[in-house]
This record gives sequence, structure tokens and C-alpha cells, in this order.
Amino acid sequence: MDSVVSDASAVSDAPAVAGIPAQPKAPDTDLFRRDTAGPDTEDGARDWQLDHTRAPIATKIVVAGGFGVGKTTFVRAVSEITPLQTEALMTRASEDTDDLTATPDKITTTVAMDFGRITLDNDLVLYVFGTPGQQRFWFMWDDLVRGAIGAIVLADTRRLTDCFPALDYFESCGLPYIVAVNHFEGTELFEADDVREALTVPPHVPVVIMDARKRYSVVESLLAMVAHALEATPE
Repeated sequence: MDSVVSDASAVSDAPAVAGIPAQPKAPDTDLFRRDTAGPDTEDGARDWQLDHTRAPIATKIVVAGGFGVGKTTFVRAVSEITPLQTEALMTRASEDTDDLTATPDKITTTVAMDFGRITLDNDLVLYVFGTPGQQRFWFMWDDLVRGAIGAIVLADTRRLTDCFPALDYFESCGLPYIVAVNHFEGTELFEADDVREALTVPPHVPVVIMDARKRYSVVESLLAMVAHALEATPE
């Protein structure tokens, strides 16, 4: 009997009385409060992430341009999550349509899209979609640009004509865009005004020189795109 009473006492705050079963131990209210506190107890969380009344503003930006201009690299360099990539190995079937003169080491190509995400401000999240560059995949552009606030057209000064289709597309659909010249090593560096003149880009469209491999350079391009979109469609 003594052993039974002692076992019961171990799970009760009140001592056991002969003939009366020990009551279950009451839950630790302090522990309960800690468990239900939710994200307030998370270390490193930002203030806006803990404020459930403030939903982050999610915006969509499209990155377009010619084949091999650096769209996949652009998305990969800036994404704070593991980017979604639809890279496929290039085969002999594309030898007659995909010009590898400027990018002889390229062995894969995007066949659907690239996707990444970056938080630019406390409550501004950008979803970045990279389009496929080859003409045979252009039918997907209408779906990829739906809901976007703007686009970034990547250009390579060695083959500026490759970005004309993207420029024409965004001009025709009225989507705000900027031109970002991806400067490749070993190529001549041109001024933004020279590129603007060569592409006959309107004066109100920003033209920036950047490096798609460097995160800070990609972020600056995204900020330029957001600023231009706000000017073009302030509402």
C-alpha cells in the first residue's frame, strides 16, 4: 500500500489520502503559454513577421531576354530560397537553332521557367520569374507575365538583336520594363546611353549595366525595376 500511495503522489500536486485516488497533475500554465506563444518566441524573426496584422506585399517580376543571356544566373544569384530551375541538357537536335558562338561552354537551357524569391524590404517580397529564351518556348510568356508589375530585359552587347523580341513583347502589352545589360568578362564595356541608342529604347525606360553573377548588382537592377514600375503605375 505504501508503494501505491508513493507512486500516486509522484503525479499529483496534492498528497494522496487513504481511499481517495490522487488527482492528475495540473498542466504547467507557464509551459502552456510558451508553447502557444507561436512565432513571438522565434529568434531572429523580423518585427513584421511577428505582426499578424501586416501581410507582406508580394509582387512579381519577369526576367526575359535572348538565349544564354544570363536569366537563370540572375535568378540564382539573388534568390533567398533554393530556386526552381527547369534546365535540360542541350542535344544535337538544337544545333541548327541555338547559337552557341557567344557561350560555347553552355550545355543546358531553360525549357519552362526559373523561379526565385527575395525580400527587399520589411514587407516587400519579390517573386522573380525567368522566361525561356528560345523562340520555340515563347508561347509560355503570356502565362509567365500574368500578374507581373514589370519586367527586366537582359541584354548582351555582343548580340543585342537577341533582346528585340522581348522589347517588342513588353512594349506591345504595355508592361513596364527596364533594360539590364549583363556585362560578360572579356567583352567591351559600353555606356548605358550607347546601349539605349543602339536599342532605340525610349528615354523614360531605365538602362542599367550589371553583372548577373553578383547578388548586389542583381538587387540594384530589381530596385530600379520596382522604382520604374511605381512611376509608371503609381496606383
